[in-house]
Amino acid sequence: HITSGDMKKSAIPIGIIRFSRNCEYVNICTVRKECFRYIPGEAGMKSMRGIEIMEQNGKTRSKRSAIIIMGLALFATQFGAGNLIFPPFLGRDTGSSWFVGFIGFFLMDVGLAVAAIIATVSNKKGGVDGVMGKMGRIPGKAMVTAIIICLGPLIAIPRTAATTYEMGVKLLIPGLPQWAFGAIFYGIALLLVIRPTKVVDIIGNYLTPILLAVMVLLIVIGIVNPIDEAAILANASPMHDGIVNGYQTLDGIGGVPQTLMMITAACAYGYTTKDEIRQTVSGSAVISGTLLALVYGGLTYLGSTISGIAEYKNLEQAPLLMAITNKLLGSYGVIALTIIVLMACLTTAIGLSAVVGDYFKDLTDGKMQYKYTVVAVIVFSYILSNFGLSNIIALAGPILSILYPPLIVLVVMTLLEKVVKNDMAACVGAYVSLLASLAGTLPMGAISDMAAKLPFAADGLGWIFPAVIGCVVGAFLPKPQSKKVENLKANVNLD
Repeated sequence: HITSGDMKKSAIPIGIIRFSRNCEYVNICTVRKECFRYIPGEAGMKSMRGIEIMEQNGKTRSKRSAIIIMGLALFATQFGAGNLIFPPFLGRDTGSSWFVGFIGFFLMDVGLAVAAIIATVSNKKGGVDGVMGKMGRIPGKAMVTAIIICLGPLIAIPRTAATTYEMGVKLLIPGLPQWAFGAIFYGIALLLVIRPTKVVDIIGNYLTPILLAVMVLLIVIGIVNPIDEAAILANASPMHDGIVNGYQTLDGIGGVPQTLMMITAACAYGYTTKDEIRQTVSGSAVISGTLLALVYGGLTYLGSTISGIAEYKNLEQAPLLMAITNKLLGSYGVIALTIIVLMACLTTAIGLSAVVGDYFKDLTDGKMQYKYTVVAVIVFSYILSNFGLSNIIALAGPILSILYPPLIVLVVMTLLEKVVKNDMAACVGAYVSLLASLAGTLPMGAISDMAAKLPFAADGLGWIFPAVIGCVVGAFLPKPQSKKVENLKANVNLD
């Protein structure tokens, strides 16, 4: 167990990091690139560049300057090509109520990610276990494993190729079938994930600013010369649609692992005490969240401007974004965005495959070898990607609707642990929310009918009321003691 106490006495435990190849334990503050194999999404290549810059600057920067740079690095991590398809889709389906929908989207996307980062860095244990471990040691590991699987072969990796294909490849190369494109895409990903190369790092260094520039240009043109006025849609469910689309980005469940990157950055600047780390990481999370809110909010607005146009009504997420791009930026804009998304999704697939391979190798103490795991991940992702983007999103819907509620409870109760000191409140609340989300998502007959009548169920938040009751009940339950403590007490009594 490594802490930052080597540098200052009053320090926060920041966990154990393992090299992905030789399995040596090392101090997190002395490791840079090796750490980022554990960061999901597009964090790997982008974050390494940001931390290297921080290393060069040292502690000469003020805390405010460090927070700004860390916030920009976190923004680069969270801002991904795969998530851009959801805000315009939400705006089209909510019309004039797009801002209400965006609030739901932001809460379950960036809002939850920021809260998860703050909870992870501020809890009394000072790490991921301080959040997930409230459910119990084994259930906590199961929860993290479920998150890794969703960020890997079940949802995120198959979505990379499917998104790229539907966002322009099938239009630019009409004769190329999806299965053939997927074979090329994942073949390159497999080659680069088994034999890492600096080409991936170089590509990652330039993708985010270019993609951001295109999106900002698109939003500005769409605001100055809107395609049309937002239509009033009678049957719109803005809050529900916003929450569901926010789930799909996977940013919320990726927030806890991303904290590792931010702690490393704070240490690189010399801010190693618990208060310093909490302040710098929390401040940077707020900056990243603000920037993402502006970009996603702008894209949601663009979607609302075509809500009353018939030709956009039946378009799915990816084709809709490309249609808006074509309308505002023309054919050259479509080609540029397709190439950028292709490269961004490829680097994401490579990074996520490495994350999954390393995670299961560490989880099983090397019994699941890295190379065999990433091959299985790539093959499974390729098979799933051939079902199409809309089917992958449909598959992810119920899974994420079940997984998110207990995570939200754990994050919120971790933020409140100074007020509610009994971890049983978070434990019981998380399990109750899990049961409520199961009842509200899966067909369970009379139980599902009861779940549909709960408060806020129409907005996809029917689990909140049972979760609150579970937290209240759990707060009054005695905390279970470990066997070691019980044995120690027994020995004392015998003496």
